[in-house]
Amino acid sequence: MKSIIRSVLQTILWSVIAGVFYPVIITIIAQVAFKNQANGSLVYRDGKLIGSALIAQQFTGSNYFWPRPSACSYGTGPTGITASSGSNLGPTSGALQTNVINNAAAFISGNNLPTNTVVPADMVFASGSGLDPHISPESARLQIARVAAARRLSKDTVSALVEKFVETPQWGFLGEPRVNVLLLNIALDETTATKPAKT
Repeated sequence: MKSIIRSVLQTILWSVIAGVFYPVIITIIAQVAFKNQANGSLVYRDGKLIGSALIAQQFTGSNYFWPRPSACSYGTGPTGITASSGSNLGPTSGALQTNVINNAAAFISGNNLPTNTVVPADMVFASGSGLDPHISPESARLQIARVAAARRLSKDTVSALVEKFVETPQWGFLGEPRVNVLLLNIALDETTATKPAKT
């Protein structure tokens, strides 16, 4: 009987500690020390919520930098619910090969690049989540001429903006250099003082 009572008391004790106190303490610490990240790294413009720095958005206009392909339409379904998904296509998949060829051709054509241009992998393969907000610096640099022409800006101006938004590996060794497409496009709008186009 005593063992049963101890077991019940231990269950209640640890349920309260792990289910109430611990989450509350961690939430308080997160809200104080990492408020922006804890709330989803939300991005506002003119007081209006326009997205999250952690989730990709589709940009198709010639005056914007394009994100990497998404197998889940960037999480925008008919219900408006964000869904994360990869293509689940293996390396021997004919569909995957077709997607890669089409994505490379579209990138080269859309940016008026030489047909023998080596397109970075992140612009031909969808990410595992389908929501990766970053592209490689090289992918951004290959889009500079197109964006500069569409914005009637000098290539040097757009290039400087891209370099400003290159993020280094975390702590110097985790991950690869990258560029957040949403943040770069917002800065691009602010630079040219234009209203955001439909994405």
